[in-house]
Formats: sequence, structure tokens, C-alpha cells
Amino acid sequence: MDFALPEELREFQRTVRRFVDTELIPLERSEPRGLLPATRERLRALTREIGFWLLEVPESLGGQGLSVLGQTIFWEEISRTVAILSRDFYIFGPFVGGVLIQLKGEQKERYLDPVLRGEKVACFAQTEPDAGADPASMRTRAVRDGDHYVINGVKRFITDAEKADFAQVMALTDPAKAARGGVSCFLVDMNTPGVKITARHQTMMGEAPCEIVFQDARVPAANLIGKEGEGFRLAQQWITLGRILRHGARACGVAERCLEMGASYAKQRVTFGAPLATRQSIQWMLADTYTELQAARHMVRCAAWKLDQGEDARSESHLAKMYSVEMGFRAADRCLQIHGGIGLTTEMPIERFWRDQRAYLITEGAAEVMRMTVARHVLKQY
Repeated sequence: MDFALPEELREFQRTVRRFVDTELIPLERSEPRGLLPATRERLRALTREIGFWLLEVPESLGGQGLSVLGQTIFWEEISRTVAILSRDFYIFGPFVGGVLIQLKGEQKERYLDPVLRGEKVACFAQTEPDAGADPASMRTRAVRDGDHYVINGVKRFITDAEKADFAQVMALTDPAKAARGGVSCFLVDMNTPGVKITARHQTMMGEAPCEIVFQDARVPAANLIGKEGEGFRLAQQWITLGRILRHGARACGVAERCLEMGASYAKQRVTFGAPLATRQSIQWMLADTYTELQAARHMVRCAAWKLDQGEDARSESHLAKMYSVEMGFRAADRCLQIHGGIGLTTEMPIERFWRDQRAYLITEGAAEVMRMTVARHVLKQY
């Protein structure tokens, strides 16, 4: 078994790191409240030029077709900075997601192609007030009525809903089956009568996801993705990839930057006549973080490798998310502790890493839910 990255991925990693170090990290001080519109447009043009555009999209659709392992390298490096919001990927191209990429025929022409061209924006709507980490408790219903489905329900914490042209909506078509063949996925135009954004929830991360209410919203049957009952499987494919990339790889990038900052500051800061780096308590913080980072990185890359081989990586994705997000939060917390009072200020990126990483302990499957899932796997295997 070869644990070394192929040379082309090592060179790719170096290229991404240079981009982060020269283009993004300096913005943490010059634009601390988020990218200015002119900066955003400049970076979008630059990422197109250097090949960071639509990395996950197949080459046949005009993207880079980067492997999942390659994507973990990319998102680990990008996550070393807080210059861009942790869920803001738009300087690297339109958000596509695994569900849209599977569209064919007229659905592809009406929804996927405009997104790829930057003419439309999509959002993904699964979470509900009573069905966050437990999608099997979903209540949003889609009832067939002739050549339409009538959708009723509420979706909450939907990122980018306020600027989306359409949503990928998960809804029950067979409540008796629920998550085992009773959930379907629909393309729903946001200007459909009966679809309304009723709230935005300002979060401590600076983001404001939305609540969407569907009240007798009539959606053409032609907007059903795949077949009835396939929605949960489609959603899980996208979420599995997200747990590896948006949670696992991202946490590794956070820990890497926190190690860089913690070790550097510990060597510079002198207390009681000696650098912090000479204190065993500080050394152990750095040693523990480094050890945990190596473990998380192997988990993430193992899961990515399995997906690239076409294998089922759900169990590995649960492990990667459960361990990595907690590891990333510990890394940010230790880095903050090493820096002391200055780490609490918004002049430093540490408090932002701390806040963002704390959120990932909850989103797309809370740490406790991941443990329940892993426990079921353990009890089945042993």
C-alpha cells in the first residue's frame, strides 16, 4: 500500500498553497469582514486562469474532473485561511453539487447548463425544523396530482436560498417507506407560487441561511429527479462527499494553519524569561494537534480513495467527519490558548477558525449522530 501522493497531486498541492499564501491570507487583514465585490471578481478571474474553476465537475461538462482525493488536497489547502467564508465556494465557480451533475435531457438543459454558465444559482433543501440530523423524520410532502406534484412543508437552514433561482428539494412521496424508498428529489423554481422564504437566521459564523415554506406549491412531474423514492440515495451521495471534503479535509486545513501559527508564536513569545516553546504544556498542545492531524488526514484520504475506486465510503465518511471536525476544533482552541489575549481579538484569524469549526460539530450530521452511526457499524461488524 502506497501512502504517498502522486507527483501530480503534490505539485497541485504546492500550487494551491502558493495561491492561498499570496492571494488569500493577506486579505484576512485588508478585508476582514469579507471579500469586497471587486476583489471577488478579480479572484474569480484568477481561479479560472489557473485552473481552480469547477474542479468537481466532469471534463465532459466543462469542468476539471478532479478526483475526490485531489479535491481533499484542494479543500485542505483552501481552508488554511478565513479570507473567504467557510461555506462560500463561489470564487471557484458556481455551486453544482452531485445531484445536479446527474441531470439528463431537458432537466440538464433547463437547470444544470445555466448553473454551469453562471446564469442560475441553485440551493439544496433537505433540513427541516424537526428533521435535521434525522432526515427520516422529514415531514415535507409531495403528492402526485395529475402531471404535477403538490408540495407542502418547511425547510430550514438552507444556504443561499435567498439568491437561488431554484432548489433541489427533498420531500416524502411515500411516508410509509420514509428514508427507505419514500423520499424523492424535485427541482423547484423559487418563483413558483406557494414557495416563500419566511426567515433568515443570522449565525455566529457570519452566514444567514434561510427558511423556506412550501404551501400547495405545484411542481411539474417532469421536475422529479430520477424516480420516486430515489431522493434519499441521491442526497446521501452528496452528503457523503461533503462529509469528506467540507468537514474532513477542511478540518485538516484548519489544524495545519493553527499549527503554523501556534508553533511560530510559541517560539516568539517570551514569558518569565523564556519562550513559550520551552514550556512542556505548550509542547504537548502542539504535539497532540500534530498527531491528531496526521490521523485525520489519513482517514479523509482513505475515504476519498475509496470513492475514487467506486466503492462505498459511507462508513469512512462518518469516521472522517466525526473525528476530523472535533480535531479541528481542538486545534483552533489550543491555538487560541497559546496566543492568549491576542487570540481573542478579531485582528487574528484564530477566533474565526474557532467559531467556524464549532459550527461543523453540528451541521450535516452532529458529532453525536456520527457516533451513533459508527456504533451501529461496530455492533454489526463485531
